Amino acid sequence: MRNPALPTSDDHRTDLSGRVAIITGAGQGIGRVYAHRFAEAGASVVIAELNAESGQNVCTEIVAKGHQALAVSSDVTSAASVQSMIDKSMTAFGRIDILVNNAAIYSRMTRATFDELPLEEWDAVMRTNVTGSFLCARGVAPIMRKAGWGRIINVSSGTVTMGRPNFMHYVTSKAAIIGMTRAMARELGPFGINVNTIVPGLTKTEIEADGATDAVWNTILDRQCIKRPGVADDIADVALYLASSASGFITGQSIAVDGGATHL
Repeated sequence: MRNPALPTSDDHRTDLSGRVAIITGAGQGIGRVYAHRFAEAGASVVIAELNAESGQNVCTEIVAKGHQALAVSSDVTSAASVQSMIDKSMTAFGRIDILVNNAAIYSRMTRATFDELPLEEWDAVMRTNVTGSFLCARGVAPIMRKAGWGRIINVSSGTVTMGRPNFMHYVTSKAAIIGMTRAMARELGPFGINVNTIVPGLTKTEIEADGATDAVWNTILDRQCIKRPGVADDIADVALYLASSASGFITGQSIAVDGGATHL
């Protein structure tokens, strides 16, 4: 379900031809859809994925359609792994124009009151969801500064605005992303680099998220202005816009893509 109200890759302003995009966590779910959409728009796509097999599968799908892609096994919690990912991207394509910080821990987390959350899990969520985004952005920033152009797209969550209970480690990590985006936009704007956050609502993908019961879906749909479940293409439409020249005067913003369930 593509959003007809937004520009598509047929619009020259959302044409990513000649651009190189790194998408973390692109081996499945919404990340996989980002990778396909950006490739369709002309970008060479780097699928940065912890699960090497999943990343290679997505790369194979994209190349089979006649597009450019590279799969890189990477761990966003490791500064050395992130630097290796960036080095391999530069070796393959010679530039990095777009970063989508999509990798995150979500679907298999413990649901518990905050005082019962294991400290080890809290640390793991923060390391992946917050530090991982920081490390990747830190790695690409010098390349984008030198080029005088760049797009960094961070990914938060509608759970931040709802204050979802029994999920505080995830909610807190995704709230941090919004603050990171605002500070990063101030620092990078003078160099032609735009930094924005997508705030997805509950979204249907091939990944079965723990806790996404029929009752949860019904509750979310009741809150939405648009009465249908969100799908990955809804998020990818906005990511494409933010990755392109069409969003040239937008930075430091958090854009909710949730059918109107929340109003930021």
